[in-house]
Amino acid sequence: MHLRWWIAGLLFLSVVINYIDRQCLSVLAPIITKELNLSPTGYATILNAFQAAYTFMYVGSGLLVDRWGTKISLTVFMSWWSIANALHAFATNAFGLGASRFLLGLGEPGNFMAGFRVISECYAKQERALVNGLLNAGSSVGAMIAPFLITWLYAQLSWRGAFVVCGALGLLWIIPWWLIYRPLLPIAQAPEEKPAGWTAYLRLPQSFGLLSARFLSDPVWWFYLFWLPKYLVEGRGFSMQDMALVAWMPYLSSDLGAMFGGWMSGHLIGRGWDTLRARRAVMLPAALVMPISIVVAFVQSSAIAIACICIVTFAHMVWKTNLSTVTNDLYPVQVIGSVSGVFAFGNGLGGLLFTALTGWLVQYSGYFWVFALMGILHPLAFLLFRGFVREPLRLASTEGSH
Repeated sequence: MHLRWWIAGLLFLSVVINYIDRQCLSVLAPIITKELNLSPTGYATILNAFQAAYTFMYVGSGLLVDRWGTKISLTVFMSWWSIANALHAFATNAFGLGASRFLLGLGEPGNFMAGFRVISECYAKQERALVNGLLNAGSSVGAMIAPFLITWLYAQLSWRGAFVVCGALGLLWIIPWWLIYRPLLPIAQAPEEKPAGWTAYLRLPQSFGLLSARFLSDPVWWFYLFWLPKYLVEGRGFSMQDMALVAWMPYLSSDLGAMFGGWMSGHLIGRGWDTLRARRAVMLPAALVMPISIVVAFVQSSAIAIACICIVTFAHMVWKTNLSTVTNDLYPVQVIGSVSGVFAFGNGLGGLLFTALTGWLVQYSGYFWVFALMGILHPLAFLLFRGFVREPLRLASTEGSH
C-alpha cells in the first residue's frame, strides 16, 4: 500500500479518537446531569464551554498548523485534548465539568485543520474529496463506536473511568503518526508561485460563501453529536441500554454519506467535469433532502424517527464532505490551514449559537422546533454557496494564483 493511504488511515483513526473523546459527555449525559443536578440549560452551558473554545481555536489552530507544520502541530493537538478528556474524571460540579470541556475544545479543532493541510500536501484533486470523506467518516465511526464503548466502560469502571480510558487512546496514536508522516508534495500538485498572504483570500466573495454555508449547515451535526443520546432517553423514553443499541445507526449512515459524497464528486471529476461544478452537483440533492428532519418532530413511531434521522445524517455528510473539499480545491497549500480555520470558525460559531438555542427550546418547548429549524438550514446554505462560490479565486495582486 502506498504511503499516502497509510497516512489517510492514520488521519481517519485520529478523527475516530477525536469523536470518541467528544462523545464521552453526550453518551454519559443522562447519568452525569442527574448526579451533578444539571438542568437542560445548565447542560447546554457546559456544552457551550466546549463550543466557545472550539470556535476560538479553529482560527488559532489553523495558524499554528501553517506555522509549525502538520506533523508537529497534530502531535501537540492530540496530546492536549487526550489529557483534557481524562481530566473530566475529576469533575465534582458543573464548573469543573465545564472547565474540562473548555480545555477539550481548545485541542480538538486542530485535528481537522491539520487534516485539511495533509489533504493538500499529499493528494491530487480527484482524490481529495474521497480522503475528506474518509475524515468525515472517522467522525461518524467515532460517534458510532462511542455509545457501545463508553456504555461498556461505564458499566465496568464508572463514568469517571470511562473518561480516563478514552483519553489514553490518543496518546497511543501519536507513536505511529510520528514514525510515518511526511508531506508528499509531488502528488499534492502544489502551486509553483508563492501565494499572497492568507488574509488577502478572506476578502474574496468565495470566502464569504464558504464561511456562511458552514455557519448555517454545520450546527445540524452538532445537534446529533451532542443531543441525540439525551433526546432518545428523554424525548423517546429509551433506557441507556436501548439507546446504545440504536444511537450508532445515524452515525453509520453519516459514515456512508461521507464516503459516497467524496466518491461521487471525484467520479464526476474523473469523467471530465469541472471541479466546482462536480462538488455543487453532489451538494444540491443532499441539501434538498434535509427538510425530512421536520418529520422527526411530530412522528410517533421511534423506528420511523430514527430512519428519518439516518437519512438526514447521510445527506448532511454528503454535503459536508464536498463543502469542506472546496477549500482544498480553491486555496493554495501554504495557506490552507489558516483559511480553513476561518471557515471552520463559521462552523463553530453556528454550533455555539444553535447549542444555546437548543437548550432553551428543549427546556421550554421540547424538541419540536429544534427538528423543524434544522430542516431549513441546508437549503439556505446552498443558496449562499451557489451565489458566492461561482468561479476560481482571483486576487488583484495574484491573478490566477491557484
